[in-house]
Order: sequence, then structure tokens, then C-alpha cells
Amino acid sequence: MIKKGVYAATLSVLDENGSLNVNETISHAENIIAKGLHGVFFFGSTGQSQLISMAEKKELVSKLPLSKFKKNFHLGTGSNSLKETIEFIKYSMEFDFQNFLIMPPAYYKGNTENGVYEFYAKIIQNIPKVKIILYNFEKLSGFKFEGNFVKKLVDTFPKNIIGCKDSTYNLYDTLKIKGFLMFPGDESKLLKGLEIGCSGCISAIANVTHKLARDVFDSYENNKSQTNNEKLIQVRRAFDNYNLISGLHSFMATQNSHFKNLLPPLTLLNSKDNKELLEKLESLKFDLNKNIAA
Repeated sequence: MIKKGVYAATLSVLDENGSLNVNETISHAENIIAKGLHGVFFFGSTGQSQLISMAEKKELVSKLPLSKFKKNFHLGTGSNSLKETIEFIKYSMEFDFQNFLIMPPAYYKGNTENGVYEFYAKIIQNIPKVKIILYNFEKLSGFKFEGNFVKKLVDTFPKNIIGCKDSTYNLYDTLKIKGFLMFPGDESKLLKGLEIGCSGCISAIANVTHKLARDVFDSYENNKSQTNNEKLIQVRRAFDNYNLISGLHSFMATQNSHFKNLLPPLTLLNSKDNKELLEKLESLKFDLNKNIAA
């Protein structure tokens, strides 16, 4: 069962031909967990899940149990296809994965609560033991979860609908359900969220803010004064000026050239934006290797 903590929507590392580099993708996840994160989610939107083949996803899942961090690994499904979503979950459960971050299908406009309800209901009917973290991200899916609808899902499927990643930010500060895990998708809301009863965060930018975010989390949990929250917020805001995937890969490419590889239509930042981002991070004295240890 996933617990309270700071999690990254981890990056997928690709080879020059666009194929998933399974070993480096796992290595990156292991590295950021070792530096402070409670865990990661593979194949979220940050992991380019919609663009990666089912065969590659299955290959990675089959190798995750070999890692000492296996218990810190969780999965997104990232597919518009109900059948593929069910297929991927069933396959992953053979390797003892049970927690899945699942967004409603994107692409078609006019998603309704009835339609989205049926999407989750059919997954649960086919896989009664699945544990689902709802992914509320209206910009990508075209659907915004409302509080009453989430309550309906939880009431109907109390053993299956266990939490929510809120990247639309209309739920994390208002929705209260006993035992329900709420994770805002932005580190700038981490401390506020913890103060009002949230469970931590699941964030793209935690791929690089892992140490700062963990320090904020631990300071709150241990009733210590906060010394890194403002810097954490400022670093997040620096990335928020750009497409997050493009910004992360451009920044990470300064450490590892494999991060230059993205699947179209995604691209790296243009030279002007990349220069601006790097200068802003430098002005914040943000360095992956020198920031506070968790």
C-alpha cells in the first residue's frame, strides 16, 4: 500500500532511436529515491507514457523486481485504451504491483462523469484487487474531478479508490475523506497540503527537487522549523515557466546526454528558454549535487 510521502512522476530515459532505455530509466528512479524520495511513479504524463509502446512498458515492469527499491516503485497506466489499461494492470500485478495512478482517457472532448465512472468501474470489475489513485489533471484529460464525484467513487469502491493526485488543484485543499490519500502535484503546495491533512505530493519536478522536498516533508513531520520550503517553491516556479517535460529533460541533459532524447511531439527547450532556465536555477544556487541531503 502506498503511504504518505514525497513521490516523483519519474522520467523515462530514451535511446537515440526513441526506444525506452529500461536500465537507465530504472537507474534514474533508484538514484532519486536514494537521494530522498519515498518512491516514484513510472509511466505518468512526465514519463511520456502515452507515447511509449506496451511492449516496452512490460519489459520495464518485468525488471523492476530486481531492484532493491522495488517496494518504492509504483506505476501509472497512461493509455487511452480501456483494454490496454486492463492488460497492463493485469500484467503488472503478476509482479506484485497493486497501486496504479490512472487518468481518465484523454483526446475525446466532452468526458462526462457517467463515462468516467464507467471507465473506472470496468477496470475494477475486471481486476477486483486493484488499488487506484485518481489522476486529476484537466489540462491533459479534459475532465475535472469534482469532490462529490470522487466521494461517489470512494463510496462505491472503498477498497479500490485509495487516493488522488490533484494537478488541477480544485480538490487538495477542500476534499476530506477519511483514509483517502491526497497528493497535490506541485511541491509549492507540499507544506500547505501537509498542514491541512494532505499526504505529501506526487510531482514531475521532484525528479530534481528530491532533496529539498524531502527536507520540507521531514521538517514538518518532526516539528522542525522550515529552512528550505521557500527555495523549493522558487525552483518549482522556475520550471513552471516552461513545458515541464521539456524543462526537466533540458536540465537533466546537462548531467546525462540520454535525457536529450524525447518522443515527438515533445521537444527540448529552445536555446533561449534553456539558457533562461539554467541561469534562473543558478541564481537560486540550485545544484543537483550540492543541495541539502534528505
